Amino acid sequence: MSTPAPWVRTRLRTAPLAALLTAALTLVLVFLAAALPRALDRGADGALHAFLRGSGPVATSVVVTSGPPAGGEPERKLDATAARLTDLIGPVLPLEPGGPVYGRRGLAARSLPDPGLDRPESVAPELALVYQHGAREHVHLTAGRWPDAGAAGGPVPVVLSAAAAEAMKVRPGAVLDGGASVLSPTARLSPQQVEVVGLYAVDDPADPFWAELGCAIGACRNMTPSHGPGDPPVAYWYAVALTGPESVSRLGVWSDGALDYWRLPVRVEALRADRLRQTSFGLAAVTSGPLAVEVVSGSGRPDVRIDSGLRSAIDTARQRQSAIDSLTAVGPAGAAGVSAVVLCLAAALAAERRTAELLLLRARGAGIGGVFRRLLGEGAATVLPAAALGALLAFALLPTPRRLPAAGAAGAVALLALLAFPVRAALLLRGAAAGAGRGRRRLVGEFAVLAVTAAAVAQVVRRGVAPLGEGVDPLLVAAPLLLSLTGALLLARLQPPLIGLLARRAGRRPGVVGFLGLARAARGGGGGRSRPSVLPLLALVLAVACGAVGATVLASVAADRAEVARYALGGDAVVSAGSNTSLPQSFVTEAGRLPGVTAALPVWIDEDVVLSLGGGASVRVNVVVADPVPYARLAEAAGRGRFDPALLAGDPGGGPLPALAGGGVPEGEFSLRLAGGDAARIRVVGHADGTPALVGSAGPTVVLPAGPAADLVARIGGPAKWLAAGRPDDAALRALAGRLLGPPAAGAGTGHRVRTVASEVAALGADPLQASAVRLFWVSVGATALSALLSVLLTLLRAGPERAAVLARLRTMGLRPRQGLALILAEVLPQSLVAALGGALTAVCCVLLLGPAVDLSPLVGSGVAAGLRPLAAPIAEQAVGLALLAVLAVLAEAAVTARRQITTELRAGDAR
Repeated sequence: MSTPAPWVRTRLRTAPLAALLTAALTLVLVFLAAALPRALDRGADGALHAFLRGSGPVATSVVVTSGPPAGGEPERKLDATAARLTDLIGPVLPLEPGGPVYGRRGLAARSLPDPGLDRPESVAPELALVYQHGAREHVHLTAGRWPDAGAAGGPVPVVLSAAAAEAMKVRPGAVLDGGASVLSPTARLSPQQVEVVGLYAVDDPADPFWAELGCAIGACRNMTPSHGPGDPPVAYWYAVALTGPESVSRLGVWSDGALDYWRLPVRVEALRADRLRQTSFGLAAVTSGPLAVEVVSGSGRPDVRIDSGLRSAIDTARQRQSAIDSLTAVGPAGAAGVSAVVLCLAAALAAERRTAELLLLRARGAGIGGVFRRLLGEGAATVLPAAALGALLAFALLPTPRRLPAAGAAGAVALLALLAFPVRAALLLRGAAAGAGRGRRRLVGEFAVLAVTAAAVAQVVRRGVAPLGEGVDPLLVAAPLLLSLTGALLLARLQPPLIGLLARRAGRRPGVVGFLGLARAARGGGGGRSRPSVLPLLALVLAVACGAVGATVLASVAADRAEVARYALGGDAVVSAGSNTSLPQSFVTEAGRLPGVTAALPVWIDEDVVLSLGGGASVRVNVVVADPVPYARLAEAAGRGRFDPALLAGDPGGGPLPALAGGGVPEGEFSLRLAGGDAARIRVVGHADGTPALVGSAGPTVVLPAGPAADLVARIGGPAKWLAAGRPDDAALRALAGRLLGPPAAGAGTGHRVRTVASEVAALGADPLQASAVRLFWVSVGATALSALLSVLLTLLRAGPERAAVLARLRTMGLRPRQGLALILAEVLPQSLVAALGGALTAVCCVLLLGPAVDLSPLVGSGVAAGLRPLAAPIAEQAVGLALLAVLAVLAEAAVTARRQITTELRAGDAR
């Protein structure tokens, strides 16, 4: 008696292509599902690390300070306390492997009255002494030697940086007398001297080891405090000298006391965005909890203080992350919904292709449970290996410590891919046995979806999105998917009668190709079905709607960033002259000719003008002189200081100059007095809410027309700024400015400054948190586009064999190949076009209903007005893209179908 062949092996050998396609689809979707949370974690961790690194090494450290203990060897006590702190704090917080930075510093510096030292503004330089453990390993001597114990009662041996020695005119071997203390300049101190026994240079000035000792790298040019208008600040040199461990006990005498310190740097790269709450609790335990009590009680030191700026930085990072989480979840949720529908569509396609086989098994006595188990085993042989491979690829390509979310997402997709076909087949068999009642169940399900969608949208519109910092808002995430689902169900109800109406109209016209194609489209592509399946339409509508919403968010973010940058600059490009300089006419002329510049003008500015209001009252104002027409155009584009240029038109004829004023200056005639004493009469004819020429300036601004104010322009000097509108090339403008204006300003330098909207937008998007969120939206839009392509292909495959058989029969009756292509287009394109139009309308509804509650400020990187506005371009791109995909897929199918032989399709006994 022969043993029957195993079911799984037989099915895989019978349909290897179907098994391969199922495995490929599962591999791609599981990979995307597992990669998405890992990409989120990597983006959040990278943004956290960049944010904390920007706070500086001191803010990301635990700092412990105390007064010097009595007796003993101070350097050994410093070492012992550092080891104890590391043992206590290390298990709670990840510390840098280099160990703590610790030592002893004086409480105050001493002035050096030696007349041979350099004095920038006749103020004696100051010198502070510090012992920092391990400093010798971070420097190299350029002259002299490293300090030792020195002679008893003699000068304290120190080393000074070569840069500080050069600035202060100190030579190696010099003995410096300490005068008054900075803390008590009138107190009589015991005579103290230091001997500069060596000079050094720091190996790496950017090393966090020197974070609190910047003046040990080179002399600092400090300013004395100002006590009033008659006491302006003056500059003096301030330097830090390093001592050896043998002189630690002598620091307090020089500095009116000393302070021991330990800075334990936290390893920022080891912190995780998903564990910030636990990290904050650990910091609290260290700074004010049980660990802090243990440190204080076991140290044997007076006045122990523990502090860290990391907790505040972590709280800020948590708020930033929570503010953006709700927005970033919208794109992935849409992609996940489309992917789930694509899996269900693939399962429905497989079930329809094998309906006859399943019904035959049922007719031969197989139970629904038995068929389900066999199909489950068949799917496990293809789905599970592909799912495991996709998850492994995601874990390998996107390493991150957290694994549970990715594993859960991959498992959910694998489970859906595994159960979709068996469940669909079981429902198909049960529905065939039950017969009636499916229409009522479908109607009840559609009303339930409509009710849930209405409730969700009403709740979001009523209460708005969850406040910033509250995390992900489930309603905001689910509402676009529910709206898309409702739109797809509504279209599924409307599509058959609409396409049927078109078919009846086409039936009254000559030719049968259009009528046949539209009639088949109204029946869903098959002869026996009364209506098309909802799944293909749902997949396409979801793909277009979710992709369009994501693309709208991205386009709105880009537009808002440009608007914020333009408002901050006062135009699309601004070139400011250096202090006490002006822009030459050659630059103004050539800059106005650059490609992309649509409007440009020079602006004269004087920020030290007195406006006499009469009656002895006056106010300090800023005067801006410009050509009124292009200036008004720039003000309109920048959204700052809009006005009608006709107000400043006309020749004053020797009378007062027409002027626009702001800041509460009333209309009327007044007198302007420049810093040099020159005066001019003006007549305030209107008011403006600011000016694009001066952003962030204090005091009211007065705008004058350049033509009538020519005499005033000559007294002010050359133009201080050049403003432009349009799309000037940033690199070309900087190159022109560098050639005609010299080197740009570096920090607080005196050179010119070039700013464009492009550079400001790049700066807004440079934050890793915003960049990660925007990148995730792009990935989501790409995933929905891929899902749309898969939906189109699966829709074509669903009716492909039957369509090929129909074309073969029609060819026997004289149908030409071109007419066959027209028939396929007439059958497929109406459904795709309806889906594209429905998805676009659904996206518009999503934006109109949910947009006012969405705040894009976290994505933009700056505060913007709340609300997401519908944009035609991104929505139309998604809809047109789906239509093009459908056309290309139809052309490809027609090319494949044309190559088949009629005898291949018309087989004896074929029921298609």
